[in-house]
Amino acid sequence: MTANGLPTRRDWVVQAGDADRMPCIEAYFQGHGYAPHRHDTYALGRTLAGVQSFRYQRAGRHSLPGQSIVLHPDELHDGHAGTGDGFRYRMVYLPPALLQPMLGGRPLPFVAGGISDDPRLAAPIQTLLQRMDGPLDPLQEQDALFDLAQGLCAAAGMPGGRRVCDGAAAERARQFLHDHLHAASPVTLTDLERASSQDRWRLSRDFRALFGTSPYRYLTLRRLDLARTLMRQGLGAAQAADAAGFFDQSHMTRRFTQAFGVPPARWLRMQAGPAAACTIVQDAGA
Repeated sequence: MTANGLPTRRDWVVQAGDADRMPCIEAYFQGHGYAPHRHDTYALGRTLAGVQSFRYQRAGRHSLPGQSIVLHPDELHDGHAGTGDGFRYRMVYLPPALLQPMLGGRPLPFVAGGISDDPRLAAPIQTLLQRMDGPLDPLQEQDALFDLAQGLCAAAGMPGGRRVCDGAAAERARQFLHDHLHAASPVTLTDLERASSQDRWRLSRDFRALFGTSPYRYLTLRRLDLARTLMRQGLGAAQAADAAGFFDQSHMTRRFTQAFGVPPARWLRMQAGPAAACTIVQDAGA
């Protein structure tokens, strides 16, 4: 890789994920990438480096690093580098059938232009693209799909509807999450559907409305609360991660830093009060 994140070798494509369900790719192209073609899926991606140029809806488009690419099923498009440096990107190909349960029979949302800066799309797309690095927690993936469906509808200007929440079902799901903080196997929406006796997508919507966050994030934060308590009591980070239901210490560290803005080791030093302040300042300047 060069300093700007672009490779110096020839074009390449790497694929990950389930090729029959929701494949992902990461690719680099120096010049010409793809001739005009269509997918029967949504093509959702992020430009990682360089300028990713393509024709879409009869106009030239230019995606920069950090922007989201949202190509509707069956829309003709091509792909090529916008500069001589080439471009690198990730893309996930999402079959519309995976979104239909969340759309409730509504037409597929159409986001005009092919490129979006909408954070409601950026966050779930970024989560789904993490499948390039390894499998997602099943609840995390379902959570991202739900958020993506809502984000696509909002970005497409499709009206939403207010419905009465099923508070009893959402509370049953919440209690199930508390009962499975220590579970070694991942919690899934199927588990929550059975525990709550409610359709998973209505449950996802109601849970957000009643408890302010998604089931996946709620479970993650409760596990982090448990891990913090255990570390305050003197348990090591690896042991705390295991006891709180994380895959391993690195998994807990990533989630901890995302949630609280500091890694566990620094957070622990901060608990020591003023005596640790000098060390913390030195770490910040390193």
